[in-house]
Amino acid sequence: MKVHIAERLRAYVDACHPGPTATVTFVITAVAVGAGRDRVGVVLVAGSVLAGQLSVGWSNDARDVDRDLRSGRSTKPTVRGDITASLLWRSAFVALAASMALSYVAGGLIGGSAHVLAVLSAWAYNLALKTTMWSALPFAVSFGLVPTFITYGLTPAAPAALWVTVTWALMGVGAHLANAMPDIDSDLAVSAGGVAAALGRRATTWMTLLCIVSAVTLLAVHLGTTGPIAAVVVSVAVVGAIAVARLGHGRAMFGFVQALAVCAVLMLVASAAQITG
Repeated sequence: MKVHIAERLRAYVDACHPGPTATVTFVITAVAVGAGRDRVGVVLVAGSVLAGQLSVGWSNDARDVDRDLRSGRSTKPTVRGDITASLLWRSAFVALAASMALSYVAGGLIGGSAHVLAVLSAWAYNLALKTTMWSALPFAVSFGLVPTFITYGLTPAAPAALWVTVTWALMGVGAHLANAMPDIDSDLAVSAGGVAAALGRRATTWMTLLCIVSAVTLLAVHLGTTGPIAAVVVSVAVVGAIAVARLGHGRAMFGFVQALAVCAVLMLVASAAQITG
């Protein structure tokens, strides 16, 4: 079956998981700007992150083609027949090579290695850990290494603050759990569930909220806000999390998680100037 160029381009966009790819690239680039990277540095950071995210997304869809076919996920371009898994694999390796090269230019030896390890950790999730109890580990590792990638590209280079690294790791795990929750039933149906499927929906809800609330708390404490303001932010996050978790796993919970996540991302960008240790 002949695939037109427009369909092939759409397949590449769909297979890269455009939402997470665009979000991760934008947030990390925004933090690089806030941390003080110059224009060239910002472009290099954006390019290396985008290439890395493309490689992760494409390898994910290529790896999951059989499972997606069994699950009947017609939104997947490989299931629609718009692109083959082999073509996605080749594209993923090209994007990975580009990301690795750009990473070292953008972050030097230490910073570049941090980003390369972050991308390879995401590949480990795709290839081996996605359907295991360790599925959240690559998210903790990959997100936790991002601050080091940014700070070692600064002049002078410097290590990232420990609390920033922990905050990013918590956000990564929270994002993974929140993203996995809607697919728990379909993952269990094909015996392909990760830690969210193993924990169950309610426990995953609590774990998601714990990670994101903890991240918000760390940010509120370190952002230089007054004690009362930080206390209000943390109190609203904690009370709201307990309320929606006790209510169940419906729209209220997902809405609250999304609102907290947006708040945490904004706070991450606002804390960029304090990213170094």
